[in-house]
Amino acid sequence: MFKYTVLRLNVDSRKWTLNNYRVEEVLGPVGVGIKIHNELESWGKDVFDPVNALVLGSGVFAGSKLFGTHRLVAVFRSPETGGIHVSEMGGAAYRFIGCGANAISIEGRSEEPAIIFVKGDEKGVKEVSIEHINEAKLNDIFKNYGGYVGAYALEKYLIDTYWDVISTLKARPIVVGPAALKTVYGALVSIDVDFVRKRFAEGSEDFAARGGPGSVLAQAHNVVAIIAGGGYRPELPKQLTDYAELVTFMKNALGKDYISAVNEATVKYRYDPSIGVGGTFGVNYPHYRESLPMFNYNTIYLHKAMRKKIVDVLLENFWRPVKEETFDKAKTWATCGEPCPAACKKIWRGKKLDYEPSNALGPWIGVFKIGLTAKLIDLADQLGFDAIAIGHVIAWLLEATYRGLLQPQEIGLSEKPKFDPMLLNVEELAINAKLAEELLVNLVEGKIEILKVVARGIREAAKKLNEMFADRVKRLGMKFEDLVVYQPYGDRWYMTPNYYWTPGLLLPLPVTGKYWTNYTTTFTEPEEFGKTVAMRIIKEAEISNAGLCRFHRGWAEKILPKLYETLGIKIDLDQHIKALYQQIAEYNIKAGAKPRIVEGEKAKDAIALLASELGVEDWSKKFASNRDVALREWIERAIKIIATQLSLSEQWYNELK
Repeated sequence: MFKYTVLRLNVDSRKWTLNNYRVEEVLGPVGVGIKIHNELESWGKDVFDPVNALVLGSGVFAGSKLFGTHRLVAVFRSPETGGIHVSEMGGAAYRFIGCGANAISIEGRSEEPAIIFVKGDEKGVKEVSIEHINEAKLNDIFKNYGGYVGAYALEKYLIDTYWDVISTLKARPIVVGPAALKTVYGALVSIDVDFVRKRFAEGSEDFAARGGPGSVLAQAHNVVAIIAGGGYRPELPKQLTDYAELVTFMKNALGKDYISAVNEATVKYRYDPSIGVGGTFGVNYPHYRESLPMFNYNTIYLHKAMRKKIVDVLLENFWRPVKEETFDKAKTWATCGEPCPAACKKIWRGKKLDYEPSNALGPWIGVFKIGLTAKLIDLADQLGFDAIAIGHVIAWLLEATYRGLLQPQEIGLSEKPKFDPMLLNVEELAINAKLAEELLVNLVEGKIEILKVVARGIREAAKKLNEMFADRVKRLGMKFEDLVVYQPYGDRWYMTPNYYWTPGLLLPLPVTGKYWTNYTTTFTEPEEFGKTVAMRIIKEAEISNAGLCRFHRGWAEKILPKLYETLGIKIDLDQHIKALYQQIAEYNIKAGAKPRIVEGEKAKDAIALLASELGVEDWSKKFASNRDVALREWIERAIKIIATQLSLSEQWYNELK
């Protein structure tokens, strides 16, 4: 009988227990995370109350020779959405699993900033200890240590200070940066370790960032680092641990050679010979082209011919330098830290570039020089920000300043931004990179009053800024929330979307801000679209709960039930995940975080204008006649079919506000 072991640690009392859960009951970290949160009734407390457990765990296949099975999954109540959120980092479970537990649940609050050590041996968890770091010393490290700042500086400090422990355990530190202490946009940051050279493994950094898990770890628990590893190896069946048997098993399951199946499924992320690039950065720009959202979604208002001109400038100045150096001249690729043929981390001049962070701190904020964007990504990463979230924050503030709702000096900017997508001058637009850097630094320094408000979340900040600058709002005829796109939850919560032009990221669903939806640039009848959303929710959540990398979903989704069968678990996986999703939905209602229909003008337009963009005439006419009425009809019909497909209660499609 296989079990899922959770180390539950109270960092205040330093007491810990090992709790074993039946694998068929939870299946993985998402299932166990929801179970723990329901037990703690964390929905009834403040989001930064110590009862908001950060559950950090691997899937049940971690420790096997299956590619892509070593994502580390964080489950927590989000300080952005107000409800349960799930965020993942690639490769980290490859080291973590050695600690002897499948997951760690961090509860309670330490009086001083804490570093958690979990040491495992061949029998399981051997030792759990906590060391403290003086707050003043932590701040000094964040400012500069070993040539780094923030989270990177802290990990470098840990490697230097605890090298004997880290090298013995073969552990990969998980840390936070100042963004986690000062804002709701804090990520969990982890860079794989080069144990031969006693340094970071370049390009193998990853982040569990969406929803602010780093902020929960730092502000709810006062924990700044976790070092977990050791000699434990899970007892898994030979079909998963012996490579020869694995190859035979996979050929029978997939009907083709394992490596061939993996390579076919991950071609986009490894290398697509048809366009001579790979990875999300390399593929997405030439693929999505005119449907790419840029300038804080303002390009959706432009004619397609104008967007084509902008994309041409983008490809020449932003994408082509990476293609030439990272693919044509030398293949500087890396993995997330586990053995994997996809090698999806594409490195340009020492910096890993993925589509989402690059768009967030590039075209989204009006920056078209890849060198400037790479520098911004590196700063945001080091400070420990969720790059996707902070891209929305920066673009929103830059546009609000450009339009006159804010004055530059009020948010610490040295001058006014350039935010006209028609400008087409990469040199003039470069000023936005300088201003973005100022905002990143000012947000973590916490000295500017307006930015202190912004640091607590976009939606609340928008309402507050409407009050603070009521005269400007009235004079300009626009509210602060009209300049930013988000999915609202309850009265105060929200989630910003990933960088795709699609209605799938702006539907009132229990979990948004990740790929648990249909995120393709499509617009169809709501019932048809809703069915595709429901299907993707089920499949993506299954992959997350298994601790599998979604880049491997092309082969993994086909055989996941068979993989569980190797553990002796025969289960209707789709029904299990539906029940799990229902639990998330019910939790979020209790937490006051039921999703609502989008409320800002630009968010509404992002859905409505797509119908016209894609030539869906009936809905284009409806939106043109009365956008808000048509939008409500489309969303309500889509949500009704999604709720039906997922067996959600009627609360999800009745009384939508």
